[in-house]
Amino acid sequence: MVGCAWARCVVTTLSGRGLIVRGSAEVRTALLLLAALVTVALPSRSDTIYQVNDQGKQVVVQRDAIVISEDSSFVVYKHFELRDRRVEVVRLNKGSLPYIVQTANPNQRRQIVEVWKRFGYKATVTDSSGKASSVCDVYLDFYPPGGHGSLLESVPATTSFAVLLDNGSADDVEFSKIRSVEIQGDHLKLDLRTDKVEEGKYLMPTTQPAEVRFLGISDQYDPASDRVFDFAIPLARIKAISFD
Repeated sequence: MVGCAWARCVVTTLSGRGLIVRGSAEVRTALLLLAALVTVALPSRSDTIYQVNDQGKQVVVQRDAIVISEDSSFVVYKHFELRDRRVEVVRLNKGSLPYIVQTANPNQRRQIVEVWKRFGYKATVTDSSGKASSVCDVYLDFYPPGGHGSLLESVPATTSFAVLLDNGSADDVEFSKIRSVEIQGDHLKLDLRTDKVEEGKYLMPTTQPAEVRFLGISDQYDPASDRVFDFAIPLARIKAISFD
């Protein structure tokens, strides 16, 4: 039995019955995903970043990554962030201690992308023309309106829909709780996995002029890309989203 005070959970292993995780749904999901990542994502399948500490020992900083660039000051890499359930870019300041990067070959990098796809949110997106696209590791991010300029770094990406409901209350609904979304302009109809339906207006997380986009990784994603997505569409051009 292993107690986890920070998560208020209990993990118990019973012979012949496998792993039993008690706690909130969020805790159970996180722990099971972590166990799966440890089992599936072997270090040999990806880039690994080490730091040499004061004692001269190599300490693993990040496994299961893909390094985008490296110079004398920074290592820039992307990896799957379990907490956010999406792929993210990290800019690591080398500081005074040396770092060592073990780089995988292109085939191994493709393998780690396939691992990322297993644990992010998956969805089928139908645009306003009726075209359907299957996308992995999906999330929402925010850009200047009209598709001009880079993303708004002051507004964090998210894997939830913030909605001002028709009854006057507000809700922030995680993708994990949603079966499907119907979209008409800024009006959303959320079909939840509890069989409850919520309707209302999408709430932008900023007062700046901004465009929300639905992003993710398609089957054509290039592991060598400096981006963490190759599928992007403004939310206003989406008719429906169905989550796996």
